[in-house]
Amino acid sequence: MSFKSILAVATDQAHLTETVTQAASIASALDAHVDVLCIGVDRTQTGYYYAGMNAAVLQETLHQAREAASGMAASAKKQLDSSGMRWGVIEAVCQLADVARFVASHSRFADLTVVPRPYGDDRGIELEPVVEGALFEGQSPVIVLPDGGSELKLPEKIAIGWNESAEALRAVRSALPMLSAAQSAHIVVIDPPKHGPTRSDPGGQLSQFLARHGVKVEIDVLSKTMPRVSDVMRRHVTDINADMVVMGAYGHSRFREAILGGATRNMLETCEVPVFMAH
Repeated sequence: MSFKSILAVATDQAHLTETVTQAASIASALDAHVDVLCIGVDRTQTGYYYAGMNAAVLQETLHQAREAASGMAASAKKQLDSSGMRWGVIEAVCQLADVARFVASHSRFADLTVVPRPYGDDRGIELEPVVEGALFEGQSPVIVLPDGGSELKLPEKIAIGWNESAEALRAVRSALPMLSAAQSAHIVVIDPPKHGPTRSDPGGQLSQFLARHGVKVEIDVLSKTMPRVSDVMRRHVTDINADMVVMGAYGHSRFREAILGGATRNMLETCEVPVFMAH
């Protein structure tokens, strides 16, 4: 398995350049094709109108969405034009309520989707459904970028958040091309169960699985010395100077929408390195 189709998703000009730069950097390292999906978000919601809303206002919001998509597409093409790599730019307009499904329709045919961090003061509300659409409905592994991170290439040291869940194992399998190329991978187990088949060797089976793929593995067993598991994980990532975190994406269904769970959200809000997730 290898990553040959990488999708970068942009909904805001402010985060476009960094998202495209990072996606192109990893695509170049993997000799992959990169597509940039530029979405102008129409923030009107059909069926919900306030006093004074008329056709002119609706037309103006649609025009703004088209202008935003067109501007981002032009910037992405200019940025990639001299890169010498294989690329494409997709320009589209989508209603806010349909963002997750629209992103999923593209990410399902990508080996990897690259998106900016969905949480922060300067982030639009559409970024969380962008992540959710790629992960849950599109079934694509996703790299969520931190703010102002260094240029993303193949990571040298990777921290794996391991709790024996199906989501964590899916993330590890999806990340194998990067894990195999890394200098080392740390399987991080926080407060392993005291009872069960792996109590005497937490992370051992995963270590064996990865070693057979040529991954250089270490196992780090930690105690939960902070209120949240994500805080312990984030501190350890800093301590070992990891370049990337691999973890499962956890969520639940609400009215057919995937809502990211607390541990996942906390990591995305605070982690200072790229987070590779799969569900």
